[in-house]
Amino acid sequence: MMIRLLVFVLIILGLAAGFAWLADRPGELSILWEGQLIEMSLTAAVTLIVAIVVSVMIVWWLLRSIWNSPHSVRRYFRARTRDRGYQSLSTGLIAAGAGNAALAHKMSSRARGLLRADQEPLILVLEAQTALIEGRQDDARRMFQQMADDPETRELGLRGLYLEATRLGAHEAARQYAETAAENAPYLPWAAKATLEYRSQSGRWDDAIRLLEQQKVANVLKKSEAERLKAVLLTAKAEEQLEGDPIAARDNAVRALKHAKDLVPAALVAAKAYMREDNLRKASSVLEQVWKLSPHPDVAKAYVRLRSGDSAADRLKRAEKLQGYKPNNPESLMIVAEAALDTTDFTKAREKAEAVARMEPSERVFLLLADIEEAETGDQGRVRHWMANALRAPRDATWVADGYVSDKWLPLSPVNGRLDAFEWKVPFGQLAGPLEEGAASHGEQALQSLPPVLKDQPAEETKAETFADQVPMPGPAPTEKAEIATNEASSPPPVEAKVSADAADGATEEKAAPEPFFGRPPDDPGVRDPNRKHEDNKTRLGLF
Repeated sequence: MMIRLLVFVLIILGLAAGFAWLADRPGELSILWEGQLIEMSLTAAVTLIVAIVVSVMIVWWLLRSIWNSPHSVRRYFRARTRDRGYQSLSTGLIAAGAGNAALAHKMSSRARGLLRADQEPLILVLEAQTALIEGRQDDARRMFQQMADDPETRELGLRGLYLEATRLGAHEAARQYAETAAENAPYLPWAAKATLEYRSQSGRWDDAIRLLEQQKVANVLKKSEAERLKAVLLTAKAEEQLEGDPIAARDNAVRALKHAKDLVPAALVAAKAYMREDNLRKASSVLEQVWKLSPHPDVAKAYVRLRSGDSAADRLKRAEKLQGYKPNNPESLMIVAEAALDTTDFTKAREKAEAVARMEPSERVFLLLADIEEAETGDQGRVRHWMANALRAPRDATWVADGYVSDKWLPLSPVNGRLDAFEWKVPFGQLAGPLEEGAASHGEQALQSLPPVLKDQPAEETKAETFADQVPMPGPAPTEKAEIATNEASSPPPVEAKVSADAADGATEEKAAPEPFFGRPPDDPGVRDPNRKHEDNKTRLGLF
């Protein structure tokens, strides 16, 4: 519009400049035609010529408009009908997206009456969506199939068929639709992802890697995401090849580490493959490199036990070497503590384990402290203390994917088949509460509440003293004992009475020794004397 206005202004300015130029140069124009002499000024002659040209143009426009008027009228009404059809189509698509089945059905019928389906494929889309929200699944699939046969709407139809097959659980049909779409249009993210997962689930690792390369070229995936997925596929392939072809497994695992340097499963497979070749140096190097990026307990265990003939002291040295790469990491301290326990260096084991408990308390570290306590002191009270804290501690990290917990890494999620779904993290079994400012952590509280070590003394004396202190023996008061002793000294009892008294005393002693319950020793404070008379008829329950 602006260009037309500018052209019009330029034409007016040109005419004005031309007339001004003629006005500055006056002259006469004489025309002799059929014996008649016509004289006029030059300006009047130019004006007359311009008027004649304009009149001819106007007459030509009127004649052409009259000649084309039937076609113009038809085109006007056709455009009006098309506009109404597109308005109905737009309203119907909005209604279908909002779930208004009645309005969508109404607008679909109106749009089909105003527009031709072979010229506007969106009518089939509206009808398919309307059929879906009305529950007419067969009609919807028929329309999606009709769209899949049309080159213009093939991708949309295949996606609709794929979603319907997935909803019905027809996974083989869904796989075929996804692969067809991926072959015709590898740039479709949904088709590429679904096909990649299907090929991975069937163990077709080479086909999956080839498809991933096509997606990378088509810019369907980001470079970092494509590199990560390729590393996962190579690692899965290497795990399958480890037993039958260790060399190929090694090569694939090393390639995987080039694409994802912190992929722990790839490093473990590469180390195992190198050990099959007795190449300890390269196995150690692979594990060290991944340990520097991502400390993992499986990497630590594999590194410490690379040589099967190493002594406990040698394993401790290798653990301390790992700690040198990550000095303040809990996994570094844990592997040193475990190796020190194997060498009976309880001081170092306890020091490292307590440091981990302060930094990152977990079930694993408290169980390790219980093992250290059992091996060093044998104090069952302290062992039970660590075991109780292990029950209350956060769970240890493990491989988790979509809520599924696994003790080993898997390339695919067992829940939905998603590739690279497993993460090393703490399961959502429990959520730790907020730690108030100035409050001690769980590990610090456990260390502060640790009971002292009991002094060494004979077991029989300990049991007797504990039982005598906690469970008083039944019998008369001290004054009554003295009177009875005086009477017995002045008048000795008969033999039969003495025998009866001895038997009664024996029976009393047998009753006085309470039977342990649930395997508890009689000196345990939880054992109650059944013959004891409680004051004020109050029942006292021992802690169990």
